[in-house]
Amino acid sequence: MPKKKTTKKRGSRKRQSKKNPPLTGINIETPGMIVELEGHHDLDVQSQTIPSVMPVMPVRGMVMFPGTIMPISVGRPSSLKLLEESLASSKVIALFTQKDEDIENPTIDDLYSVGTAVMVLKLIRQPDESVQIIVHGLGRVTMDEVIKTDPYIVARMKPSEEKLSSTSKTFSAAINQLKDQARELIELSPNAPEQAVTVLMNIEDPSNLADFLVANLNLDPTQKQDLLEELDIAKRIRQVHQHVSMQLEIQKLQHKIQQDVQSSIGDTQRKFFLREQMKAIQRELGEEGEGEDFLIRLREQLDEADPPVAVMEEAQRELSRLELIPPASPEYSVISNYLELIADLPWNKLSEDNLDLERAQTILDRDHFGLDKVKRRLIEYLAVRKLNPENRGPILCLVGPPGVGKTSLGQSIADALGRKFVRMSFGGIRDEAEIRGHRRTYVGAMPGRIIQELRRAGTKNPVMMLDELDKLGADFRGDPASALLEVLDPRQNNNFVDRYLDVPFDLSQVIFIATANYMGTVPGPLQDRMEVIEIPGYTDHDKLVIARKYLVPRQLKENGLTRSLCAWQASGIRKTIENYTREAGVRELERQIGSVCRGLAAKIAPLTPARRKSKKYTVDAKQVRSVLGIEKFMREDDIKITTPGVALGLAYTTVGGEVLFIEATQYPGKGDFKLTGQLGDVMKESVSAALSVFKSKAADFDFDLEHLNNHDIHLHVPAGAIPKDGPSAGIAMFTAITSLLLNLPMKSGIAMTGEITLRGKVLPIGGVKEKTLAAARAGIKTVILPEDNRRDLEDIDPQVQKKLTFHFAADVSDVLTIAFGQPRLKAAIKKLKPHPRKATSEKK
Repeated sequence: MPKKKTTKKRGSRKRQSKKNPPLTGINIETPGMIVELEGHHDLDVQSQTIPSVMPVMPVRGMVMFPGTIMPISVGRPSSLKLLEESLASSKVIALFTQKDEDIENPTIDDLYSVGTAVMVLKLIRQPDESVQIIVHGLGRVTMDEVIKTDPYIVARMKPSEEKLSSTSKTFSAAINQLKDQARELIELSPNAPEQAVTVLMNIEDPSNLADFLVANLNLDPTQKQDLLEELDIAKRIRQVHQHVSMQLEIQKLQHKIQQDVQSSIGDTQRKFFLREQMKAIQRELGEEGEGEDFLIRLREQLDEADPPVAVMEEAQRELSRLELIPPASPEYSVISNYLELIADLPWNKLSEDNLDLERAQTILDRDHFGLDKVKRRLIEYLAVRKLNPENRGPILCLVGPPGVGKTSLGQSIADALGRKFVRMSFGGIRDEAEIRGHRRTYVGAMPGRIIQELRRAGTKNPVMMLDELDKLGADFRGDPASALLEVLDPRQNNNFVDRYLDVPFDLSQVIFIATANYMGTVPGPLQDRMEVIEIPGYTDHDKLVIARKYLVPRQLKENGLTRSLCAWQASGIRKTIENYTREAGVRELERQIGSVCRGLAAKIAPLTPARRKSKKYTVDAKQVRSVLGIEKFMREDDIKITTPGVALGLAYTTVGGEVLFIEATQYPGKGDFKLTGQLGDVMKESVSAALSVFKSKAADFDFDLEHLNNHDIHLHVPAGAIPKDGPSAGIAMFTAITSLLLNLPMKSGIAMTGEITLRGKVLPIGGVKEKTLAAARAGIKTVILPEDNRRDLEDIDPQVQKKLTFHFAADVSDVLTIAFGQPRLKAAIKKLKPHPRKATSEKK
């Protein structure tokens, strides 16, 4: 009997597996989520009963269904403890899905009430100490009573009784239709395994069929949980039918799109496959017209910009090309960017000029102190614009040392005219394409800086400041200075062609104002296109007024101080100017004023508001000394000369006028001549000329030239780290050599400038204003200038003329008379030893 019983059981098992085989996971939409497991012990699973008390393992992001096999990764300490303790006695556990996936340690309230009892078929330990289990779903269970929660949840379960509310022919037809749609969905799914259809058609139980399909559909965990909790099989079948129908429609649509694309392209159009597929998708979504909308909008912008006829024709040609190019093509973005640039440029947008000269004068006086000559020239410029608006006018170039207000003058001009202000810094630019742009054939091509700034300004006639023009460089990428020749020519720039734009743009309405510190590095052709306006440095009186009117109020505001807390006296400002700065501009002066204000702010900040109201600091010379420390410059010591071989020269550099100390010394040697101090070629030539002039006049000094054959001369210009060059130090070199060889120190407080010829003539030089201003700043009392520079006296600031005494020299003898004094010079000549040959003849 047992044998027959066993045979019957096995036979019934075989018949049951044919009708309702184990629902091995066959994922239709997301392959790999549910795997097929061979040898999963069907007999053990079918005979397994669901216990009434089971441990509960929370899972997240998934829902387990009866009859399915699924791998689950376990990493929580509580879940690992559950497996360790429960699998030894029973392989059946309950899986309940979390409501919120982000909860790390869920409680009973965080789990859905309906779960699935599963049998653990296999346990695999991973190298990272996690565990993977393979489970087989047994049936739905509902949590009835919680027995314990620590270290894991154990609860009493009651099985969920399913019911079949309908067994009519309509229900049978619905099941058959569901199977047909599911088979069609599997066949359309590219990743479905081959045995999926066979498994589907062998499922006869409606509940198993619904669970099999829903487990493999691409649904949210919430949707799957709703289907798990649905105990009415007929309702569950209808809901699964809806989901299968929806996903089948999606698959059919995708398949249709793919077929439409494949039928619309030929062998020669394979490279457009992805673009055509995108078009087909947009056609199905009703978004086909987005590219057309862009073209319509671009055409409207071009009409609104109203460029010249030639430019509009070029834009229309490019627009016609754009209509034929697919949006995904790289050339599409290149052409669209080009057309957007044309549409954004201000072809006809002009700012209305405000040519009120009194208002312009008020603005210039408000923003800048002094600079009367520069302001007068700017007012003349505006007056001509008022009388003749069509006049293009010259290109102005403001030249002067740093910190004198060149850039801010451009801003004031823009404010006076009511125009936009654009500043372009050319410092360090070496690529010609920065001016003219790159051709569109290059990857990442862009228009030049001129066109870019006009696009940002939004007007055709801004005030454009070309800052630091003397800092332009040149290398293998071209010469930007040469590219500016067309830009800065009023007769040519009405048809300026940027390489990227490739159509002419009228720059004649732009007011170009260039700035430079030194014109020596600016190419001659570029200088020829500009009107140079020199801006001299400020005198001490100017700096005092500027500090009172502009710098002190600005620094008080920036450092949170007021005039009632910090009152600057004239003595404090003068102390800062004379002993802590030595510059042509006022930038360092403002920094030193800011240092004093910060020092006082550190003292005021700890005080209470009541003490601050009663406290007041007076910034005088003593207060400045206590904050800034030891004086940087002591003018009286700088100009005191007591040693032969020292002379003071005046030079004009990129930072304004400078006082040069020229030192010469001699020592026994072979008649060599050594130069140090980072001298340029021109200055080295001046030294050689000065020595030759002295040798030619040695007889006048009764000097023995044999002495030079036995001694070496070393001439040095201190501050060797600073490059020095120029033709204006010739007489200073000659005076230093003469002072050395005659052993006669020159008078203190005398500086000189001028070039020297081999005949001893003193030639005129430039930069007289800057050089005399530097001499006044250094505390020098007397300046020797070439005779031909006498006419430059009227350009020197009256404040400087009051501080200096001017002497003019036409020959080196005039220089020596002024530098040494005639009596001292004669006395020095008498002290020289007699000529050796002359002494020998007297003995005979």
